[in-house]
Amino acid sequence: MKTHSAFWLVLALWGAGLGAAAQFGKIGVIFDLAPGLYPGAGPLALGLFVSVVGVPGLIFGTTAGLLVQGAGYRRVLVVALLAGAVLSLVESLFPPLAVMLALRVLEGLSHLAIVIAAPVMIAQTAPPARLGLAMALWSTFFAFTFTALALLGRPLADAAGPGALLLAHAGWMAAFAALLWRMLPADPPRPRTPRFPGGVLRAHLAIYASPFIAAPATGFVCYTATYVALLTLLPPLAGEGLHAVMASLLPLVSIAGSLTLGVWLMGRLGAVRVVMLGFALAVIGAAALWLGWPSEALLLGASLWIGAALGLVQGASFAAVPALNASAGDRTLAAGAIAQLGNVGTTLGTPLLSALILAHGVMAVPAFVALCSATGIALHLVQSWRRGRQTRSIAPPPACQ
Repeated sequence: MKTHSAFWLVLALWGAGLGAAAQFGKIGVIFDLAPGLYPGAGPLALGLFVSVVGVPGLIFGTTAGLLVQGAGYRRVLVVALLAGAVLSLVESLFPPLAVMLALRVLEGLSHLAIVIAAPVMIAQTAPPARLGLAMALWSTFFAFTFTALALLGRPLADAAGPGALLLAHAGWMAAFAALLWRMLPADPPRPRTPRFPGGVLRAHLAIYASPFIAAPATGFVCYTATYVALLTLLPPLAGEGLHAVMASLLPLVSIAGSLTLGVWLMGRLGAVRVVMLGFALAVIGAAALWLGWPSEALLLGASLWIGAALGLVQGASFAAVPALNASAGDRTLAAGAIAQLGNVGTTLGTPLLSALILAHGVMAVPAFVALCSATGIALHLVQSWRRGRQTRSIAPPPACQ
């Protein structure tokens, strides 16, 4: 594929990722309007309004990775984008909450398919010299989308109603479905052999037993637990004077760190070492946060340092997928594992940190960051040691091929 064609295809796949991230963010950005849309709904039901999209990934992430290979990447992406467009269109009518939650679960399946298939296609499309940059770009899809929704999506919802935001999202998904249908090569014929001859459980065990396939995900869960919890809880804890500044700058410094220093370091150290370096820098930032909390300037500086450090982890974790796995099949399984464990982190991180803050006060925040980051380093060291004892990737069983 020509370089300029690869460039535009990578951007189109990233655009599909922005639509997938907006499946979370479009509700998050109007969450304060939810009690008016569904009067009488309790806080648990309204919380599910945002988070239930992640449930399919939490349960089926690795299974979906196994299925995507057989269905075909082009077919999966286009169908998932079209399904997301239709679901967002129906959601814009704001049906009864039970129906809306069911639609959101279905939307989670669309989201899961996109975030598994798109990064694999990016890894196959990008020239080898630009692979680190392409994967770092992909890794920014959540932070970029949440920033864009805050800047553009919320004003649209305020001006034309929350339904207008969901309609705009439906249009985005449909447009990228059409674009990728034209740009992506046709899928090969579907295999006629059963996908799970050894059983789904055996396939899962093989995936997580491999220090090549599972390694990016085992570090990524530590990142998502930390990053999402900090984005949610740190700005309000910082006080009124820093709340807005920190909420807007934290995702931006993560994007900047991933696309600049992260890409430069990956070209010199490799993706896995950059993940561990990012976690190590986050530990240093946690120490500074603990020492500087009484000072607004030190609090802001330490928080942004942590955000930039986690940006290195963010980009390098996705780049580790093709770095550790040569075949498209193994990369798909690794992407499914990232989706699954990433959802574990996003689901558990915020309530866990909230509970720690209630029990131990605000100093639980730097302790939580340091503990999660140290765990990420330890997991990668163990996986690196295990890879060193093998001459090549553990071949998955027939169910995974």
